[in-house]
Amino acid sequence: MSVVGRTMWEHIRSGEVPTKDRITAVAGAEAAVLGERSAGELGQRWTAEVLGGGPLQPLLDEPDVTDVLVNGPGQVWIDRGDGLQPVDLNLGDEDAVRRLAVRLAAIAGRRLDDASPWVDGQLPGGVRLHAMLPPLVSDGPHLSLRIPRRTGIGLSQLCARGLTDVLGERLLTALVEQKVAFVVTGGTGSGKTTLLSSMLALVPAAERLLVVEDVREMIVEHPHVVRLESRPPNVEGAGEVTLAALVRQALRMRPDRVVVGEVRGAEVRELMSALNTGHEGGCGTLHANSPVDVISRFEALGALGGMAPSAVRSQLASSVRVVVHVQRTPAGRRLAQVGVIGVDEGELRVRPALRWEAGQAVPMEGLSALESVLGRAVR
Repeated sequence: MSVVGRTMWEHIRSGEVPTKDRITAVAGAEAAVLGERSAGELGQRWTAEVLGGGPLQPLLDEPDVTDVLVNGPGQVWIDRGDGLQPVDLNLGDEDAVRRLAVRLAAIAGRRLDDASPWVDGQLPGGVRLHAMLPPLVSDGPHLSLRIPRRTGIGLSQLCARGLTDVLGERLLTALVEQKVAFVVTGGTGSGKTTLLSSMLALVPAAERLLVVEDVREMIVEHPHVVRLESRPPNVEGAGEVTLAALVRQALRMRPDRVVVGEVRGAEVRELMSALNTGHEGGCGTLHANSPVDVISRFEALGALGGMAPSAVRSQLASSVRVVVHVQRTPAGRRLAQVGVIGVDEGELRVRPALRWEAGQAVPMEGLSALESVLGRAVR
């Protein structure tokens, strides 16, 4: 290992987060020994190696790749939007993969070792990192890298790529224009965040968006966006900032719309409370296999915030109005169904209003309720 290499790793082991400026400084300090040109070239290589993804960097740089998954030293998988595919890539032995995981965690400002055997963080450029070490996972360290879009994509462009038809685009646009509170639901990788980001770009420029996320993923093309990001506890268990706390703070920052990137815990209480106290147009994403599962999902999340199922249903009935459900199909990510949350025969449920079959919209029982929410005819 070079003098520069040894010095750089000493900085990392001491707990300093590596940065481009620090690497340049270390390389520059050795210029008298290596020469100006050699020190500069070595600094560039170390910037790529220390701050980049190492052997994974070519995959991270591919424009269509959305996920890179490492299952120990022997398996690397990528997703280009049409399902996972194996990649023939040699990452070395188990120790090499562990070093890679530890280094990426350090870049994200997190600690990964036997005392803290998993990590969730964000790399420079917005790549979301999750890593876990044995023995919690078998066959070596595992890494999951979620790559955000480099630029936002508009709703019209998204629909042109096959998300939905003209009717679906018109409906999604109307939800934003009428400041209807809604959630985008679907499974992992179904395109919930991408769709929500594209819809928020339609919000009038005069409005102020407060976007609360666990890890920053959304790319919102809007002139007035305030971003709040949660923080996990440190290794001593202190310093945690939860999504629920951030939603409460967001309400004090004069929002026109409150957006929760992913509703996943006790913050659902604060979100429903906000939507019930005059903050129109709030929205977020929610993991759900189908629209009819949304009520039970809200009940489960509300329980994490100390809410009884009856309290959740009471709040939900007058806060979130519409469910937009997306699915990942062999042909790509598609708008599958739109439903309306409301009381029907004394029970709160999601009434399907429209579903899409083979690209064609099919009206359902809740269509009139949806038109009432929007204040206009849908078809």
